[in-house]
Amino acid sequence: MFPSERSGTGQSLGDVVRLRARSQGDATYLISARTDASLSFTQLATKVEWWRDVVHTRHGREGERWGVMLGDPLEFATCFIGLLCAGVWVAPLDPTATTLNARMFQERLARLRLDGVVSDRPKPPGTAIQWMDISAMSLRESDVRGTASSAKGGGVILASSGTTGTPKVVALSVAQLLAAADLVARHHGLGPSERGLSPLPLWHVNAEVVGLLATIVAGGSLVLDDRFHRTDFWLVAKRHEVTWINAVPAIIARLEPLREGEVVPSGIRFVRSASAPLSDALLEHFESTIGLDVVETYGMTEAASQICANPVNGPRKPGSVGPPVGVELRIVPDDDADRRSADEGIGHIEIRGPSVITSYDAAGYEDRFDDEGWLRTGDMGRLDEDGYLFIVGRSDDVINRGGEKIFPREIEEVVEGVEGVLQACVVGLPDDVFGRVPVLFITLDATIEVGNTGTLASLCEEVRDLLVASFARARRPVSINAIETMPSQALGKVQRHQLENGEIEVILCVAVQ
Repeated sequence: MFPSERSGTGQSLGDVVRLRARSQGDATYLISARTDASLSFTQLATKVEWWRDVVHTRHGREGERWGVMLGDPLEFATCFIGLLCAGVWVAPLDPTATTLNARMFQERLARLRLDGVVSDRPKPPGTAIQWMDISAMSLRESDVRGTASSAKGGGVILASSGTTGTPKVVALSVAQLLAAADLVARHHGLGPSERGLSPLPLWHVNAEVVGLLATIVAGGSLVLDDRFHRTDFWLVAKRHEVTWINAVPAIIARLEPLREGEVVPSGIRFVRSASAPLSDALLEHFESTIGLDVVETYGMTEAASQICANPVNGPRKPGSVGPPVGVELRIVPDDDADRRSADEGIGHIEIRGPSVITSYDAAGYEDRFDDEGWLRTGDMGRLDEDGYLFIVGRSDDVINRGGEKIFPREIEEVVEGVEGVLQACVVGLPDDVFGRVPVLFITLDATIEVGNTGTLASLCEEVRDLLVASFARARRPVSINAIETMPSQALGKVQRHQLENGEIEVILCVAVQ
């Protein structure tokens, strides 16, 4: 660790890259999990300067908004970091987006207000903005004319997860990104001897800040994968001597139990979990069967990733995302709270700090911020006596059943402890008498065959009996709906609106009395 060389508030990303090139030179920064190709800090600095030259003398200018849509992880990383160092506003894009839904892709380009896109894909029909083919922009060291840029402008343009509706556009400055990356590196004890493994999509803030930027700040190294591969995951971790893993609950769920012949490398310190709720049952089962500590965290795009995190070497509380890390956090009582919520101290989670935005990149969401700079996250939770945060759910997800407030997460936590249930989600559906009532959706793990109606019915009956035993009638779901796959985005966050709108086929529905 080099605390004196950490990225300070006055440093640009180019300054940090130069620092690493001077102090660590040929030490490895990035490794491709699929090809074993690698990139040193010196090579990073060279490519950063080349991108500065591209921006300032060939294709654009500082302050423009460029999309990056590249499939190769190392190519994506160098372009992303290079453009940030050149003072460009960078919008990371899913490289599969153009083939999945052309109309939605064009809408996203318009929403992000881009000046151009750097890509390894053909230009989609109907795209009016500049399209830069990366294959025609090959790097030659003779093209590099100076040293890494010290531009302090620019940043990242991202769409929030949008699990409850249209994504909001978030613009995070380089200073905010570095502030968050520094907090991540310090909290997790990252340094030159640490090597992470990140199989998360690079167009998401988690992979960019917790992965790419925190590793630069710490002077460590990172193994990048193009996506999560279950088959040889532990072999990759062993081959590259990984010391920590950047994951989400959907990945953690798929990593256990171990398959025949699999061995967990002894050098891994912890698995970091973020981006979606981690159930107590999954946490306990993973740690007992795999033998690795899971550090549950909480973050959001609007805070450049991390807000709270359990300690790596300290008390980790199941069900809690830990205390705030370098971010101010408060719980504001809900004006419409029922007695139970008020008694338990449940309220709206609000945050502010150096990594937190003070406005969105478009009009229409001013009510999310107050005059003192507090951002209402949209999540509900409580703080315990030690300052650990317990999240009970999204405010948009709270179900008002005739005046009774129901938090879906507390039901989901109980149901996900049932053997055979892979994932649970509770949504509110319209009801003529109570306004809205809770409805439970479940998916099955590999031990249950979807086509075996007898086994499926028995599982649903077991879940029903547990609901009856665990919750008063006013708080329990009115039905259990078994479905084949839970609708979710890239990092595993459930798209609840698809369940609410009846877009997912139900295999079996069982009423709960």
